[in-house]
Amino acid sequence: MQLRERPLGSTQGYPASLHPLLQQLYARRGVPPHELSLDLNTLLPPQGLLGIERAAELLHQAIVRRQRIVIAADYDADGATACALAVLGLQALGAAPVGHVVPDRFRMGYGLSPALVDLACERGAEVLVTVDNGIASLEGVAHAKARGLTVIVTDHHLPGERLPVADALVNPNQPDCGFASKCIAGVGVMFYVLLALRARLRAHGAFANAHEPNLADWLDLVALGTVADVVRLDHNNRVLVEQGLRRIRAGRARPGLLALLHAAGRNPASLNAGDFGFVLGPRLNAAGRLEDMGIGIECLLAPDIEAARPLAATLDRLNRERRQLTGQMSAEALDIATDHTTVGLCVFDDGWHEGVVGLIAARLKEARHRPAIACAPAQEDGVIKGSARSIPGLHIRDAIAAVDAAHPGLLLRFGGHAMAAGLTLRRDDFARFAAAFDAACRQLIAPEALDPAIETDGALLPAWCDLDTVSLLEQAGPWGQGFPPPLFVAEMRIGSVRAMGSDQQHLRYLLQADDGRKLEAVHFGGAPQALTAGTLARLLVVPEANHFNGQTRLQLRVQHIEAV
Repeated sequence: MQLRERPLGSTQGYPASLHPLLQQLYARRGVPPHELSLDLNTLLPPQGLLGIERAAELLHQAIVRRQRIVIAADYDADGATACALAVLGLQALGAAPVGHVVPDRFRMGYGLSPALVDLACERGAEVLVTVDNGIASLEGVAHAKARGLTVIVTDHHLPGERLPVADALVNPNQPDCGFASKCIAGVGVMFYVLLALRARLRAHGAFANAHEPNLADWLDLVALGTVADVVRLDHNNRVLVEQGLRRIRAGRARPGLLALLHAAGRNPASLNAGDFGFVLGPRLNAAGRLEDMGIGIECLLAPDIEAARPLAATLDRLNRERRQLTGQMSAEALDIATDHTTVGLCVFDDGWHEGVVGLIAARLKEARHRPAIACAPAQEDGVIKGSARSIPGLHIRDAIAAVDAAHPGLLLRFGGHAMAAGLTLRRDDFARFAAAFDAACRQLIAPEALDPAIETDGALLPAWCDLDTVSLLEQAGPWGQGFPPPLFVAEMRIGSVRAMGSDQQHLRYLLQADDGRKLEAVHFGGAPQALTAGTLARLLVVPEANHFNGQTRLQLRVQHIEAV
């Protein structure tokens, strides 16, 4: 495995009061001085989003006319948070009780299908608003229009050659949209629609004799959906996530979100962005993967902690089941993908669960450093569904689109973005698709992209091994996709090592630093790489705080370890 130190850019323009370590971290990530502030007033204005004024106008009309608005959600964490945000925000802005529908992923599939439109009509829909979907739902939007609905599409996924004929379309990735943040999540798009709607209501005197809702109260939902959807944390997204984190740490969060944290044994006061991706997001997603995302949405909408607790407990149970299923299927996928000459990996098993294939593709991609697609049988006879994950250097949706162009009719449906995508094809076409996907990947990936390399922030200095540094790193976040967390190189001698965890797959090291200090380190999932006491080791680590039994101690989290 290659180690590559991130190039150190210019620190010119950074304030002298900014700690030298933070100057280095920001400069290595190309953060200009004007993007250091994560205050709300640095957000991009809503007016830059094409179609947002028309969407605000239609929602304003719906409020004035007391029309029934129904939200059509997606079944992942981004879709669930966007749905809850839309329901809560629209009702706070004066809409009549707002309904919502979410597709059964096993019967309806992704997006606004005609069947989901019919379900919305059964719920009394007059205005239909999609969140985190709709840009590819040409048939669903046409069906909704045929049934007399006003249709507002809010989405962030990449469009196809044709756009749905909706009454309003808000998506930063649609043609001619000048909004600078192309990586905003679906929940972020909905937040911006609410901002535009509130501005319109304000201009029409709606709050002259009434309280004006503070939309920032729901940034906890925006932050969760943004990180859980693994979109790139550009400056705009980092503002949204940081502001949501601040509110949660201060105890100002949705009861359902607090209940989920309690079920996971996490303290809201010490929450970080990683907890969105590894603690809260998986529990929400487990509902959509194994049962019904409606459970997750109801948890986020719960009016108080008493109502939220049983829903959070159900989500926690589903997540445990999901973990067990993922472990079994991941092992089977690695057994299938034994040909190391393959560039684009594609695996399938008749016994796999459709709701977990995205996680299997991610595990396979991580283990083999290759773009990967995992497929499972769909409920429709003779059809399979696949989920794709990519490595840096390959736009996965473009690769699948190349297959579709070269083999018309091979794919029944597909969609997605740079790092993740989904597809549907006939069971009998799997082998042909797998070969075509591998060929497309070979053509589109540069050879050097297939050699895994880890970027680091250079050597870990002894002065940085303290809790003050941990506090600095927490302040410098939020870290995540496109804004990678710090990772330092350290050479230390192993004093002791012991396995831990229920499955004994995690390790706790005691390390001897150059200055004589003994430092604790943890390596989750590191058992296969265990080194013996006395070994001089090279480690990739990040300092963090270990909160246990009312005490806070420094520990190093190990990402990689090898003997020197």
